[in-house]
Amino acid sequence: MHAREHLRNIAIIAHVDHGKTTLVDKLLQQSGTFREHEVVQERAMDSNDLERERGITILAKNTAITYKEFLINIVDTPGHADFGGEVERIMKMVDGVLLVVDAFEGCMPQTKFVLRKALEHQLTPVVVLNKIDRPNARPAEVVDEVLDLFIELGANDEQLDFPVVYASALMGTSSLDEDRQDENMQALYETIVSHIPSPTEAVEEPLQFLVTLMDYNEYLGRIAVGRVNRGIIRQGQPVAVMTREGGLKQARIEKLFGFQGLKRVEIPEAGAGDIIAIAGIREINIGETIADPANPEALPVLKIDEPTLQMTFLVNNSPFAGREGKWITSRRLRDRLMKELETDVALRVGETDSPDAFVVSGRGELHLGILIENMRREGYELQVSKPEVIVKEIDGARMEPYERLLIDVPEESMGAVMESLGTRKAEMVNMVNNGNGQVRLEFTIPARGLIGYRTQFLTLTRGYGIMNHAFDSYGPLAGTAVGGRHQGVLVSSENGSSTFYGMLSVEDRGTLFLEPGTEVYEGMIVGEHNRDNDIIVNICKEKQLTNVRSATKDDTVKMKTPLLFSLEQALEYLNDDEYCEITPKTIRLRKKILNKNERERAEKHRKIAQSGI
Repeated sequence: MHAREHLRNIAIIAHVDHGKTTLVDKLLQQSGTFREHEVVQERAMDSNDLERERGITILAKNTAITYKEFLINIVDTPGHADFGGEVERIMKMVDGVLLVVDAFEGCMPQTKFVLRKALEHQLTPVVVLNKIDRPNARPAEVVDEVLDLFIELGANDEQLDFPVVYASALMGTSSLDEDRQDENMQALYETIVSHIPSPTEAVEEPLQFLVTLMDYNEYLGRIAVGRVNRGIIRQGQPVAVMTREGGLKQARIEKLFGFQGLKRVEIPEAGAGDIIAIAGIREINIGETIADPANPEALPVLKIDEPTLQMTFLVNNSPFAGREGKWITSRRLRDRLMKELETDVALRVGETDSPDAFVVSGRGELHLGILIENMRREGYELQVSKPEVIVKEIDGARMEPYERLLIDVPEESMGAVMESLGTRKAEMVNMVNNGNGQVRLEFTIPARGLIGYRTQFLTLTRGYGIMNHAFDSYGPLAGTAVGGRHQGVLVSSENGSSTFYGMLSVEDRGTLFLEPGTEVYEGMIVGEHNRDNDIIVNICKEKQLTNVRSATKDDTVKMKTPLLFSLEQALEYLNDDEYCEITPKTIRLRKKILNKNERERAEKHRKIAQSGI
């Protein structure tokens, strides 16, 4: 074995919005990887529309930059804990990590989450203190916070001896000194090259390649991305594919690609330590090993975090089904969910007694919300049920997922927030007063307690609160009534179009969710009731025409602005007896049973069944 001195493989890890993707942009631009007049869009690594709109990274991406004689492979990872399945796998591809931390915000829940994964894989860390140009940056305190976090996570002596680079990804500057900035990223490049170990090459040994990421291309089919663990891989070479279940299949490498900037470049061969993409193997999945047919040895199967949240996805059967969507049948829905399983290892799809319903489990509301949003953009119509946490049986006891919740709130909102979290079974772990009117509170809370909490939290803090959470562990079941919605809803009694007059007559009963002229159907939820019970309303009422008129009466009436839900808000709002209907153009909330009499009958049966237990 000997080291491949010119090669460095690193992952960039951080809490969401601490500037990973922007940092990669600047590293790419300054390395001379792009031609002089080549136009590169901002956040070049976020290729999916949703990623660009929301400013988050959902799928891990890899790129390669050249610096002097070095080739640096960089993998940009998601910061949200919902995409922890991605982070987990990337750690197998690299030898070191750049931990990016905001010089003002400091360590956040996902900083801890991603760093724990990196330390577990014995990777060499380099800490980048980003946004050093912020007026309220506090670099010395944040470096102490990072050190405390390393100690808390059980880092070894070598890992604790991490270098710190002070940088501003936005300005494209960096330095090893917190008080000044050099006009380029030189300090960061040099630190990567000198501190991150090069991969050791085992060329003489039989081939081993672990499939870490999947991509799909219409011309090439499935593309497996990963790192050559040992040996050499060549175009046209026959290989053995070792499946997750322990099976063995023969295949041939049709095309090999290396990375150069954001492009894939066809290469004739690659050696141990190289991060490459392979095309031509049809039935290949994440976590499988491509090996030498004469000496097939599988690498350890990737451990993937279990899902913590599940929802039922159903065929849309509302009165408006099929109006807007292209794909509406259960076969189409099933095929689409199965296709998602090929690239998303943290997702699970289960069949139910009904051919029209599937139980989909994921890592959190954002994880499932992104899948639903992608599906509606592709032309699918579907309905989903309220998200529920997955309760497990561990050592004979029922356990549920707990989250680590970190919130920054203005001092005056602190009491109301703590009271609201108390009813959701949250326990306070830490409280820090930053002295600038802001308080940072840390809690552990059952994941159930967070479903639907964000809207209430923003109301309590008048939009000034910041809330972050990450999966912590499974713990004992925290009682029965945790979280959930306390208000009842206004349910439409008619099919038709909502009228200004009809809406005006019910607006003092609660908050409406739609505008005049919106088409509604019986059983559709049109607003929130002021009280805790549901009521039936008619918002399609027309004004009776009489010949008595006051010239000014109609002009002076003003209606309150309706509350229009985004997809995530709609999913959080749901109750057990409701569905969210999702089409390419519309998001509607509805009762599972649309007819009022049938609903009442079902409720009566439910109460009888409960009292009989």
